[in-house]
Amino acid sequence: MGVDATELFNYLTTGYTPERYYRSLLPAPKVLKVALLARIERERELSTPENPGLIQFKMNALEDVDITRALYKASRDGVRVDLIVRDTCRLRPGLPGLSENVSVISVVGRFLEHTRVYYFHNGGEEEYFIGSADTMKRNLESRVEVVAPVTGETLRKELRNLLDVQLADQRNAWEMQPDGTYVQRKPRNEDEEKGCQERLIELAQNRLKQAKRYQRGRTRRHIAGRNLR
Repeated sequence: MGVDATELFNYLTTGYTPERYYRSLLPAPKVLKVALLARIERERELSTPENPGLIQFKMNALEDVDITRALYKASRDGVRVDLIVRDTCRLRPGLPGLSENVSVISVVGRFLEHTRVYYFHNGGEEEYFIGSADTMKRNLESRVEVVAPVTGETLRKELRNLLDVQLADQRNAWEMQPDGTYVQRKPRNEDEEKGCQERLIELAQNRLKQAKRYQRGRTRRHIAGRNLR
């Protein structure tokens, strides 16, 4: 990833590199769109009734025609597509024979959602990506944007939790209907009264408490070790 970043910044600062080859990063406008389309197609090809494919995107907008068509095609062939799109979304879910496997929600809460996460089940060899690009024509074809893979297991678990918490939200989530309108989800019990952003705040606070306990434990062990010497 560091080599790729060097390659990218050399291109940005000089406008020229002998060979623009990226091993890890997916930069736009040359690589990203092609890479996303290839992974959507791969998900479609790997999907079976016994082990259906799964694509999950979280972003600000889905506007690019080619990405939209590819997702429709994947859904039609059995791939589950879950989209968390804050703003404009060109794809409509629940259309018979076309997007019955698609769900689209927009999270509206205390904070302005601005995260981009791209997930592919990939036959069990899961891939997670984060970055700056929405799936819009201008982002994919007319700007320099970067999407990077996330390989660390702890970080992947955090991304999985983020996606699961938001997809399950019954308080802050507005669900797109087949006609393009949105309907706010309603809590079905007391536990669902808490929105996903509030749940994520609690998770962050718990991580902070755990980190402080860990640091206090290290400090005590360090002091005890000095006393023994």
